[in-house]
Amino acid sequence: MKVGNASYARGITQALLAAVLFGVSTPFAKWLLGSVAPGMLAGLLYAGSGAGLLLWMLWQRRRSAVSHEAPLSRRDGPWLIGAVVFGGVLGPLLLLLGLAHTPASTASLLLNMESVLTAVLAWVVFRENVDRRILLGMLAIVAGGVLLSMQSGGYGTSLMGALAIVGACLCWAIDNNVTRPISGSDPVQIAAVKGSVAGCINIAIALIAGYRFPALSHVLVAGLLGLAGYGVSLVLFVLALRSLGTARTSAYFSTAPFLGACVALLLFGEHTSVAFWLAGALMMFGVWLHVSERHEHEHVHEVITHNHRHRHDEHHQHNHDFPWDGKEPHTHPHTHEPLRHSHPHYPDLHHRHRHS
Repeated sequence: MKVGNASYARGITQALLAAVLFGVSTPFAKWLLGSVAPGMLAGLLYAGSGAGLLLWMLWQRRRSAVSHEAPLSRRDGPWLIGAVVFGGVLGPLLLLLGLAHTPASTASLLLNMESVLTAVLAWVVFRENVDRRILLGMLAIVAGGVLLSMQSGGYGTSLMGALAIVGACLCWAIDNNVTRPISGSDPVQIAAVKGSVAGCINIAIALIAGYRFPALSHVLVAGLLGLAGYGVSLVLFVLALRSLGTARTSAYFSTAPFLGACVALLLFGEHTSVAFWLAGALMMFGVWLHVSERHEHEHVHEVITHNHRHRHDEHHQHNHDFPWDGKEPHTHPHTHEPLRHSHPHYPDLHHRHRHS
């Protein structure tokens, strides 16, 4: 595997694990839809992720008073609010509106727009680096997703339904991009806040619409499913953002439908088609293009002050104005002085420079 450093390899693993957890949650969520209204289920999934992660945070604090991650700060507020509003509220609402006027297979096809829109925003608006290899890899992964969605047929849809689903994809693309600037903060705290707030809002909307809570057993199952498929998955996604940047993380995450389908094959014994394996081959080819990327050139690091978990590597050569026991990794606000050098790198927390 040609990767520049261990951080990049770890980011790939985290992004793919996030995709596995989210992909696996889909078959179980579909099973719950037989007993739980879609709007209520969305709320329970998010609430489960938020509640589970909040309990984890409380347990961690009881074990140790020292946190190894940087807490969210006031300047993170606008980014976090954007992630909650677009990713946790508007996205699910638009998706439910679109599903009411769109066959499930067509909706799956349209949902592939999320990774495309995420990459476009990352490259055009947030100026994240892209080259032909990464672009080709993204196209291969999206083509695999399209092929995977097409195998069940069914294309009849209304314009309103299609626009609503594309709107949901745009909301999640915005969510992915506005989460990147705060990815250096505690990922569990980010996911806990997002899940709790989005869960409460979606449940309130479902109750106002006339839906009621399902049986307690379904509430518990939805909560546990949300903790794994939405909570832990988001934590891993945020960690991957630190090392890979938005477009690359989104590309790996977009393999979730294929990975979820593979798990469904093992658990439910479902049958496959030639299109399924062709889609898998395209996605794996795209992942290989990304994994084998090597991006190296002379670049300049500008002065930046931020707070995140770090070790004293080549990008962290700073003194401490407090007693330090020498343990790593550790977390504290620190300043990066100007630095010019050349080495393999990717759009992580410390490589967000422009390219000529």
